[in-house]
Amino acid sequence: MTGRCLFGFSGEKPFLLPDNEGVKMNTSPVRMDDLPLNRFHCRIAALTFGAHLTDGYVLGVIGYAIIQLTPAMQLTPFMAGMIGGSALLGLFLGSLVLGWISDHIGRQKIFTFSFLLITLASFLQFFATTPEHLIGLRILIGIGLGGDYSVGHTLLAEFSPRRHRGILLGAFSVVWTVGYVLASIAGHHFISENPEAWRWLLASAALPALLITLLRWGTPESPRWLLRQGRFAEAHAIVHRYFGPHVLLGDEVVTATHKHIKTLFSSRYWRRTAFNSVFFVCLVIPWFVIYTWLPTIAQTIGLEDALTASLMLNALLIVGALLGLVLTHLLAHRKFLLGSFLLLAATLVVMACLPSGSSLTLLLFVLFSTTISAVSNLVGILPAESFSY
Repeated sequence: MTGRCLFGFSGEKPFLLPDNEGVKMNTSPVRMDDLPLNRFHCRIAALTFGAHLTDGYVLGVIGYAIIQLTPAMQLTPFMAGMIGGSALLGLFLGSLVLGWISDHIGRQKIFTFSFLLITLASFLQFFATTPEHLIGLRILIGIGLGGDYSVGHTLLAEFSPRRHRGILLGAFSVVWTVGYVLASIAGHHFISENPEAWRWLLASAALPALLITLLRWGTPESPRWLLRQGRFAEAHAIVHRYFGPHVLLGDEVVTATHKHIKTLFSSRYWRRTAFNSVFFVCLVIPWFVIYTWLPTIAQTIGLEDALTASLMLNALLIVGALLGLVLTHLLAHRKFLLGSFLLLAATLVVMACLPSGSSLTLLLFVLFSTTISAVSNLVGILPAESFSY
């Protein structure tokens, strides 16, 4: 009997598990989509979720670092905004470019490269001496994040059984939010230290990123992508190695071989593309505009200990993410989406009209935080429901 690592893919020690664990006793033909959840699925999910947690941490630390960066580098409001938002620019570029590249060279290469880039750029933040250095490095981090967002979800979806795909993709928001809250805890600790603590805070993201990079090394290529390239022998070899010789790949994936990015704007798909794009933009802009500057906002709404208050408000995001995971399965996704955005819009309008320091503002912000975190669970689900392979 051969074996492989619990978290690796090379078949080496230290933790050996039987190949095809969870499916080897079944010898009748079964489609890959209909497999029960096994250890291999859990490892792919763990590598994807670990990346999501790191993503949340990487994006979350900047809001606290800016508190020290502003006097240290004498930042203007414009430069502070550029540093805070530069990762989002990189995220846009990375998801667009690296996602497209992965369709041509494979998922596995981008799956590993994206976090190698995040690791290096995060580490180099420690040595930044000018705002321009930080902006450039944050853009590189964003490019890596964009590649991971586009490829990580895709690889997980292409390996996951149909029955469990929704819950695995929907859990993205919960894990990402945990990483974001961990960033607020780290920020709360670091900025109370010496004036150069922002360097350690930003560079600390390199540690989990490096761990994910090492664990991803040797991840198998998506057999569905290999099928689309006409590499049938390689696709079936991967399926047989990790799931068993009785597991079959469906023929339907071959039909997507010649589709290009312009297909998203065809008469069949343009409405779905517009819907998912508007949904994501309307979710991401208020999220990062507000939470990147949460310590400052906490002071504005009259909270005495702004750092502690922002930490508690960030913790509400986890509550919202868990609530959203439940609501995703209880409510129709369309009703959940529309109802949440109506509530978010209403709370923002009312908060904008209230005087500074109003106790009602804090209550509305709690409602806003819980709601925006809950509806974020649809980020990993709606695109998969809108576009077939």
